[in-house]
Formats: sequence, structure tokens, C-alpha cells
Amino acid sequence: MWQEISKIGKKLVLQGLASAHFGNISIRKGKKILITAHNSLLDELDKNAFVEVDLDKPVPKVKKASAETIVHQRIYQNIPTSAIIHTHSPFAIIQSMISKESVLIPQDCESKYFLRGIPIVTGEPGTSELADNVAKALKNYHGVIVKGHGTFAYGKNLQQAYLVVCSIEQACKIKYFTDLYGYFRKNCNRKKEKFKRTEK
Repeated sequence: MWQEISKIGKKLVLQGLASAHFGNISIRKGKKILITAHNSLLDELDKNAFVEVDLDKPVPKVKKASAETIVHQRIYQNIPTSAIIHTHSPFAIIQSMISKESVLIPQDCESKYFLRGIPIVTGEPGTSELADNVAKALKNYHGVIVKGHGTFAYGKNLQQAYLVVCSIEQACKIKYFTDLYGYFRKNCNRKKEKFKRTEK
């Protein structure tokens, strides 16, 4: 079981969706959760890099589970799913910090069809407030971005959750560059008009 999580961890780092120990992965096993331990390197996960915790009980500090375990617990408590991935995807974080919208609408056809929208929520890492905000948003969407922090996505298995975080990052990346292009095009045209008026 841990081998499957390890495989996904390597893919997340390879795709630039996570770096070093920034991010966490979990799967549900009945009333238990298997989650990456605090400060685990996602591209070097072995059988000692995981902690098993109860779904409905506070995690003892001696367990050394990920600081975001409470968020994973709350998602599992509210959504019938089997896998959760949290990444610090760069373009998703950028969009969460510059967007004025509470829900990003993807601009490319594939992301628009698959995601419909990407909610942006707030909350300090590892807090009950964040757990509540993320779980609430995920009732209507497959993935969510936490402002300045990264994405949370769920799926019936790790592959599906991985697909969601990849799709969110692609949608955010495309939006970033299309918005940037629009900004420069608009401002370059203004400068041209100003230059023409000055010439006259």
C-alpha cells in the first residue's frame, strides 16, 4: 500500500507540484487513515514515512503525523472518498494570491469540463478553521486551493486525486499566462496610442 503512495509522491515532485517535504498524501482504510509523516520527503517515501491515525480522534503529538492531518480527517468525515493529496503547486498558489474571485473558472476546455470551477478558501495551516473551509468547499468541487498555501484534492483512488491536482495546476498556469498576455497587449496598445498622439 505504501508503495502506491510513494509512486505518487515521486510523480508530484517530478511534475513540480511539490518540492521536498511540502505536501502530504493519505488514503483511507475503514476507520483509519494512512498519511505521510511530518517532514517526509515526497520523492523518497518508504514504509517508515507513514503514520496510521484514527479517522475520528485527535492525533497524539507522539504520532508525528503531517500537520495537515486534521484537514484530511475532516474531508474523509464529510465526503465518501478514499484518497487525498495536498500539494504546494506554484501556479495554484500564485492564482490564490492575485485572484479577486472566490471561485476560479478555468479558461481551457478540458479543465472547464473536468473541474467546472476551483474554489479558493482561507485558513491557517493545520487548523480546524482550514479543515472546515476545505471540507465545505469540496462538497461541490473535486479540488480546492488554500490561499497562499496550495491545493487539496480527493478521489476514489490516488490516481484520480493526482489527476485533479494536475488539472488544477494546468488551469492556473494557463490562466496566469493568458491574463499576462492580455495585460501586456492592453498596455502596449495604450503606449502605441500615446506615442502616436505625441508624434502629431
